[in-house]
Amino acid sequence: MRPLFGFLSGLVFGVGLVVSGMSNPAKVLNFLDIAGTWDPSLAFVMAGAALTTYAGYRLAWRRSAPLLHVDFQLPTARQIDAPLLTGAAIFGVGWGLGGFCPGPAWTALPLLAPGTLVFLPAMLIGLWLGSHLRGAGFPTLKGATR
Repeated sequence: MRPLFGFLSGLVFGVGLVVSGMSNPAKVLNFLDIAGTWDPSLAFVMAGAALTTYAGYRLAWRRSAPLLHVDFQLPTARQIDAPLLTGAAIFGVGWGLGGFCPGPAWTALPLLAPGTLVFLPAMLIGLWLGSHLRGAGFPTLKGATR
């Protein structure tokens, strides 16, 4: 049952990205272009997502456990450290250059746009390379967990 609900959640998320236009990297890049052809629509999408998340968490915390699992699995790390900031910076630079983050890149794949066909394989190679470097004992930043 969990895989079905996971698939349906991802499907709703993907449809939301397509309907809102966030699978179009030009829309994201126009949001970042404050001095040029600024498009505020991404801010409205983010605000809608924040409000939905807020309401969802208020409802979820009223339950003693999730519907499809034994307990809530929450992250335990609370510190803002070098690995977190480095990862955020790499993500932000990639998002600003390509106009994609992972979710919208997958939803844009059926369009077969050249940018998507470059970004998605590069993202997958980066994920694979990062996991293999960590597994091989490659030095990590101080405070990083394996």
